[in-house]
Amino acid sequence: MNSIGKRIGDFFARHRSIGFGLERIGFLTIAHTKLVALLVIAFTALTLSVIPRANVDGDLLRVFANSGPHYDSYAALSESFGTFEEDIYILVTSPTLTEPETLERLRELAFDVELSTYAVGTLSPFSLRAPDGAGGSVPAVPEGMESAEDVRQALSTLQQTDPMMRNLITPDLSGIVIIMFPNAELTRDEGTAGMIADLRAVIAPYQTGDVQIELTGPPVWTSEMLNAAVDDQVKFTVYGFSLGALIALFGLRSFWGAIIVASAPFVAVMWTMGTILLVFGSFSFLTIIVTTVCLVVAFSESMFFTYNWLNFWRDGMDPREAVARTIRQVGPASALTMVTTAIAFGSLGLAPGQGIQEFAMAGVIGSFLTFLVIMTFLPLVLFLAVRLGLKLPKTPSAALTAALPFSWSVVSRFARPLAVVSVVVTTLLLIPYFLIQPRFSFEDFVASDSTAISAAEEIDEGVGGVAPIYVRVPLLDANPDVSDRDYETIRTVHEILEAQLGENKVISAAAMTHYTEGGFSRAEVLSAVGPFMRQRFVTDDGTEALVTGFMPTIVESDRLKQVVADTQQALADAGVVDADVGGFRILTTFATDDIVRNLQLCLTLSVLVNIAVIGFAFRSVRLAMASAIPNLFPILGTEAWLWMSGAGLQLTTVLALTIAFGIAVNDTIHFLSHYLHDRRVEGRDHREAVRHTITRIGGAIVATTIILCAGTAVVAFSELPQVAMFGQLFVLSIALALLGDLFILPALLVAGGRFFDPVRRKAPQVDAKPVEATGQD
Repeated sequence: MNSIGKRIGDFFARHRSIGFGLERIGFLTIAHTKLVALLVIAFTALTLSVIPRANVDGDLLRVFANSGPHYDSYAALSESFGTFEEDIYILVTSPTLTEPETLERLRELAFDVELSTYAVGTLSPFSLRAPDGAGGSVPAVPEGMESAEDVRQALSTLQQTDPMMRNLITPDLSGIVIIMFPNAELTRDEGTAGMIADLRAVIAPYQTGDVQIELTGPPVWTSEMLNAAVDDQVKFTVYGFSLGALIALFGLRSFWGAIIVASAPFVAVMWTMGTILLVFGSFSFLTIIVTTVCLVVAFSESMFFTYNWLNFWRDGMDPREAVARTIRQVGPASALTMVTTAIAFGSLGLAPGQGIQEFAMAGVIGSFLTFLVIMTFLPLVLFLAVRLGLKLPKTPSAALTAALPFSWSVVSRFARPLAVVSVVVTTLLLIPYFLIQPRFSFEDFVASDSTAISAAEEIDEGVGGVAPIYVRVPLLDANPDVSDRDYETIRTVHEILEAQLGENKVISAAAMTHYTEGGFSRAEVLSAVGPFMRQRFVTDDGTEALVTGFMPTIVESDRLKQVVADTQQALADAGVVDADVGGFRILTTFATDDIVRNLQLCLTLSVLVNIAVIGFAFRSVRLAMASAIPNLFPILGTEAWLWMSGAGLQLTTVLALTIAFGIAVNDTIHFLSHYLHDRRVEGRDHREAVRHTITRIGGAIVATTIILCAGTAVVAFSELPQVAMFGQLFVLSIALALLGDLFILPALLVAGGRFFDPVRRKAPQVDAKPVEATGQD
């Protein structure tokens, strides 16, 4: 008991390393080389066995699942009525649409689509039937018409009298829309790709010079996003790995040195990908980013480790002993950087949304596995390289150290003014932080070259649009054929929504006035539309009705919010209680606002916790204060750029800022760790310790920054705008962090002078006598 108490006391007192003893993993690798090698090989084999089954879940709802009341409302809506969000829209355009031969050809197309294995129903001018007055129904578009004038007359009449057809027939009669309702059981999991492929095969024979056919709708957009995400993953891994290896080759001026540096990131990515698949079963649009982040972080840490190992070797130390020395000096800082990166990822888990929480968990897993690779696999590779006769490479490229004399010259001459300006500027940058507002744009989630979006925009211009907004209306009389007073309620809601969206942009059970005024009963009209469409107007038990309005595919979030607010106010004024306004676009817009605001709080929490952890790790509030400005500056600077550019805060924007902060702190930790080593162990005075730190590890900081920026810059070329934005902001933040580490942090330390004198006190270190570098068990 006393032993446990003593260990706890030592941990919170001074008898621990800044890495909280996690660097012991590296010493275990040295002491038990063969055992650790077997474990590394076994885990690598396990993760590699899973990777061939890798897949990306294209369900965008996974991002917003369990995010709050807007998601709950959408889930309830889908359960009661189903929605148009899973439907496939087939846009058919032809200058000869009113020719009888063309019309009948398209009737065959609509029939073939309805016969598709994946279809449970369709809606088109050809599927609609009109009551015949004798209790039956006839095709709304008559068969066997003989002249273009007859076709034009039939389509015009249908377009003007039937509310659903107004959204399926273009005003100039040059195009029609066929909506296919998919079988949810067949499209679950990876079935959407099969459905789209089947539909493309169905429509192919009908494509001619005069008839153009395009697919659109959420499943098609999602499929395009999925394909883009998979392409991104391959591109990011290959290009990021290649760039990192080339930079290592250029920096170290050694082919084998570059291979050593690149081997650790390769294994880190394999471990991370395999573990994410084992835990979650698949990647999402967000978790797929984690592998790229782990790739560049692993390159950064591997470069730092190898750079220091080579320095010790050049100092005359035996290369095997240099491995142990590197673990001892760099290992604690690497452990602390893992902790701060994991905290940055983990803080995101406090925000709502299944997708965000999975991203947070995947990031924490990836951070730990990356550190584990550096402490186990990398030392094993170094031992192997030495055994195979690796020769000491040339000194690092002068390009890595070219800026260091300039950095020290500026810091030594202008430390105080530079420190003051840094504090003032960073403080002023808090203003945009509080002014910037969340923004959601649906097109940012869709592949930039999406043909489906182009087709959807054509539908927007010609007919009603493919972005539904729903009002779920409770009914009092529970009549499946809709009682008179329930009908009046539906009609009121219909008119309210139509006032917001425009004439002929709304469908509901109250929209069939042409037929009811012609003497048909509501039961006859609802029966004529077919059972599938009927359930999108009123539930089978008659307790709820649905009023559906169609908005343009691309609509600004502010416009959508205003429509929702005005609709809710009008419903309240009309005395329609308990009506619920919802839909996927409403879910994504409002839930994104909630998630982004929570993520901004997570970013703030991450900053505060990480600064506190740094202070606790170094046992110095003064050093924690010194680390704050150089790490706040790049994040606040990037956020200020977002505010000035009008981009606002988006989902991946805040993710990028939070993760960039967690990683930007890494170089600061390595800088402070080396600075403290110089003061506490080497006995250098304050100013000389700062200069020596810049000279000794400044090249590694430059190299790791280049690797981080170059590796993540690949992400900026993603076909998915949200992912591309992640890459752009990440690169900007890391580039600004380099200025913080080479100029702002040294200036603050030099300007602080006596303020930092207390940190020179030596502190007992864990593992004062490192394990002998025998490379044996």
